[in-house]
Amino acid sequence: MSYTVAIVGRPNVGKSTLFNRFLEERKAIVDDISGVTRDRQYGVTDWNGKSFNVIDTGGFVPDSSDMFETEIRKQVKIAIDEANAIIFMVDAATGLTDLDDAMADMLRRTTKPVYVTVNKVDNSTRALEGTEFYSMGFEHNFFISSISGSGTGELLDAVTADIKEEPKAATATEELPEGAEPEEAPSIPKIAIVGQPNAGKSSLLNAMIGQERTIVSEIAGTTRDTIHTHYNMFQKEFMLIDTAGIRRKNKEKDDLEFYSVIRAIKAMDEADVCLLVLDAEKGVTAQDLSIFSLAIRKGKGIVVLVNKWDLIPKETNTARDYEKKLKDKLAPFTDVPILFISATEKTRIFKAIELALDVYENKHRKITTSKLNEIMLKVIEKYQAPVVRGHVIKIKFVQQLPTRVPSFAFFTNFPDDIKTPYRNYLENQVRAHFKFTGVPIRIYFRKK
Repeated sequence: MSYTVAIVGRPNVGKSTLFNRFLEERKAIVDDISGVTRDRQYGVTDWNGKSFNVIDTGGFVPDSSDMFETEIRKQVKIAIDEANAIIFMVDAATGLTDLDDAMADMLRRTTKPVYVTVNKVDNSTRALEGTEFYSMGFEHNFFISSISGSGTGELLDAVTADIKEEPKAATATEELPEGAEPEEAPSIPKIAIVGQPNAGKSSLLNAMIGQERTIVSEIAGTTRDTIHTHYNMFQKEFMLIDTAGIRRKNKEKDDLEFYSVIRAIKAMDEADVCLLVLDAEKGVTAQDLSIFSLAIRKGKGIVVLVNKWDLIPKETNTARDYEKKLKDKLAPFTDVPILFISATEKTRIFKAIELALDVYENKHRKITTSKLNEIMLKVIEKYQAPVVRGHVIKIKFVQQLPTRVPSFAFFTNFPDDIKTPYRNYLENQVRAHFKFTGVPIRIYFRKK
């Protein structure tokens, strides 16, 4: 999955509301005052089993001298260039404006699909008034209400129609749960180096391959694009992807850095395993946790590398205490390998490669159905699921699904009555008995 959809339009047409609906969470701030969204928001969503990236942009105002509106204008243009498809939002309540015309004029120059989305159509009068937007001349027009969700299904159907079907697995993929992606034929592992700017990602790449493959600088944001390097030494072969640093959105100083962030997120899509590089001196930050969560949501393997460890004063249990604090912040997903390295001193660099390849193996691990049932049914018998509304929940069969992310189906008589704590218990038991360190696990319940 590396398909990106950008939501663009003039201020206060409901872009962030639609973005939140796509992600099914209130990630973007929504307010009636125009100009609330100045920074870009990124998310991953899926519809009918097809996943894609979504970018929420600020309101487009042409020819404005305002500092924020000038910056937003630059970055809207980059979002249009980088996206595979564009949702052009307009407002039925206000009608066609000069700002809409200016946005439409820009979008007519792109060859990418543009979906005109007329928002705030919550009654028949608004639907009639919204027909004036056909005059802009775009092929795809949709009438929605992003607050209530009316019409968004048809919009998503159209947007995802252009996403190519994933390769079919050997077994019947129609049995896969909604949103689960079928596994691909194995190829050489792809390992992405991700993290905040100036954490030492490019230094790490150069140390791994033993040459100055990328520019290394003390200036944050030196790496603008993703760098692919084929590694084939010491009986190990894989693709290394160095990405531009991902930083908090309010620190994106220029449009080039916004471009870098989009490319870094796309590199995550391409990778099997992400090496998350942290700065030991700064410790784990909120942005590091955001990168970690994004990788987990995308179903990527994770290895956490604490770089610049040579600069930290050491005592008896420094590494142990640091790792404990780090795992407390990464909770609930703490089954990840953590390694303390120094890219400049080349300390434990090759151990990092070995861990990444181990996680890659874990991500593709297949457990036979007989072995899975032999162990997990005993675990379930030892600790039964709680009774719900007088229903005794019985799990009789377990099967691993043919998906990219290790996924397990538990067949039960009341699949909708099993709560999150018991789901977490089953996941922890799978991890305890089988090696899935560094890899997200998906648990599904099906009707027996």
